[in-house]
Amino acid sequence: MKKVIFVLLFAAISGMTFAQKAETLVKTGMTVPDFEVKMFDGQTIQMKDLRGKVVLLNFWATWCPDCIRELARVQTDIIDRFQGKNFVFLPISRQDSYEKIKAFREKRGHTFPMGMDPDRKIYAQFATAIIPRNFIIDRDGKILYAGEGDDETSFQKLILEIEKALKTPASLKSE
Repeated sequence: MKKVIFVLLFAAISGMTFAQKAETLVKTGMTVPDFEVKMFDGQTIQMKDLRGKVVLLNFWATWCPDCIRELARVQTDIIDRFQGKNFVFLPISRQDSYEKIKAFREKRGHTFPMGMDPDRKIYAQFATAIIPRNFIIDRDGKILYAGEGDDETSFQKLILEIEKALKTPASLKSE
């Protein structure tokens, strides 16, 4: 009995510690951190080069059930929906190797571009824990939305925020 209580107490304390450490490091209104990501196809994308476009930055992993569910919907509900608009979907796999991503893509049939962050250096600029994690970045490089997890409400909010960002003109800056 004491062992069961100890295990439950340990789990509760560990859970509280984890919850306290799971933090979003960038907030809405902030400028997105600049980073360079190697894509699955070997190309490299630098975040600053995406200025002028609305970007959905998505952190995911091959082992994450919520990520798998979310990515299954992305092609039809987001990529196809915003095709031809000034929009980029930039999914970045957190801590997966090229081989794991390759096997994942083949098994799931994904053909859209995917970035790789095997050492979590990019992810560490955005959050401390929890995936999937989504950030919508406006044409000026400002974070409009930061969310985590996968549920229907969150997914619909992503779509609405992308639509709203695409309708909002880029700010006119004097140089």
